[in-house]
This record gives sequence, structure tokens and C-alpha cells, in this order.
Amino acid sequence: MKVLLVADMEGISGVTLWEQVTPGQSEWQRFRRLMTEDVNAVVDGLMSAGADEVVVVDAHWKSNNILIEQLDERAVLQSGTPAPLSMLEGIQEDVDAAVFIGAHARVGTAQAILDHTWSSNVVSDVWLNDMPIGEFGLNALLSGEFDVPVLMVSGDQAVAKEAKDWIPDIYTAVVKQAKGRYAAACLSPKQSHTLLRETAASALTQWKKSHRPLPIKTTFPVKIQLSLRHTAMADRVQFFPGVTRLDGRMVSFETETMLDIYRLFRAVVALAG
Repeated sequence: MKVLLVADMEGISGVTLWEQVTPGQSEWQRFRRLMTEDVNAVVDGLMSAGADEVVVVDAHWKSNNILIEQLDERAVLQSGTPAPLSMLEGIQEDVDAAVFIGAHARVGTAQAILDHTWSSNVVSDVWLNDMPIGEFGLNALLSGEFDVPVLMVSGDQAVAKEAKDWIPDIYTAVVKQAKGRYAAACLSPKQSHTLLRETAASALTQWKKSHRPLPIKTTFPVKIQLSLRHTAMADRVQFFPGVTRLDGRMVSFETETMLDIYRLFRAVVALAG
């Protein structure tokens, strides 16, 4: 059984500030270690529940955060950027299930640590088929296109709620209770690691018994409306093939598959920035 472990950083144990997750900042080095420890706890839980292979995707910033020399030796690390499927690189390679670790809530969520969607400097809001969506939803729907269920998410209570809105029977590991964008009551790393290990093991064990949660799907065609931070960003992307400018900051685009909308969304955000 092969599991894809997608690791972002904002929802990692103890993280509350941008300095802790921004490469080049002094705190980043410390939180790289904490991120690696969170990942190791989940790898251990998955292996104890019968996973044969765990591929860890470093899904934050330039994908060079996890310390490979401290990574559980049973895991394989997908590192570096750009990768063809970005945060989900490897989902196309015969994966049975996925877990999302260190996740964060969508932009505009109250009491959510470092809430944003893809790029805090570029994206003001996103809707997919007229539904508000964040990174969790985008990644879960792309997983679903490859018939891969998402079994677990970790982070604060806001991303846990967001995940359950998409997948009611997903397992959640809440390692901190957000009090605002930059403040939270955080479990100690030891407490977090116990919670992460046990949640991962329970999620995989239950899925093996019931094959739930199921992969989630969307309707087709798939349409995204994207509100950008500044009008100059819309100026840059309005002539991109397939993009329609709706007003000063809002653009939209439509495709026939989730994979194509995911790729186009990434390209538009990159060009806008």
C-alpha cells in the first residue's frame, strides 16, 4: 500500500508566524526540524498501520524545508520546485491514499494561523464552480481525479473544519487552537507527535476496513474565479489564453478536467505575481 504524505508548513506544530516558515529567516531553520519531526510521526503511524511505501512531498515554498538527513529512513522525499503537480507531485504514480500534514485554512478564514490560498501576496480569494475554495479543496479534488482518497489532515482547528466541510469522515489532528492569524495555543511537540502518530494509524486502519473516506470529485467543466490582490496583477494575466477579466481584480477561466484547472491556476498565479 502506497501513501502520499503532503507536508505544508503553516500547520506544523508550534508555527504561528511568517518568520518561522520563510526561508532565509532565522526561525526557519528551527521549524524545518519541527516540520521533519511532525512528518516522521505520521510516517511511523502509517507504517504501523500497514503502509508499504510512504512518499513525502515537501509542499511548502520552494520545497526544500524537510531535513532529509533527519527524515524517517522508510520514507522517500519528493523535494524541489517546480514539479509537474506541485504540492501533489507523485499522486499520479499508483498512490492508494493521501494524507495532508501541516495544512492551513483558506484566505479570509477567521482565527486561522497564516490563512492564505497558494500565495498571500497574489490571491485575495478563489471560487471553484461558485464555491469558495482553499488549498485543501484544490488538492483534495485533484487527488480525487486520480481516485485517491484523502484520509487525514493536520493543522489548526480552522483547517480541520474546512477539511470536514469537504470530507466529513476525514481524520483530523489539531495540533494548535488558533486565536487569530498570528496567535495560537500550541501542543508541545511530544504531544503533537503522539496525536499525529495515532491519528495517522487510525485513519489508515479504518480506511483499509471500510474504504472510506472516498475520493471526492467535482462537476465538469471546472470553472475558477480568482480575485487578485491588485489591478496590475489582472493587467498581467488578462491576455493569458483562456483567461477572462471580470473586473478590476477578478479573472476567471474554465477547463474540462481538474488536472487542467490546477495547472492553469498555478500558471495564472505565477504570472500575476
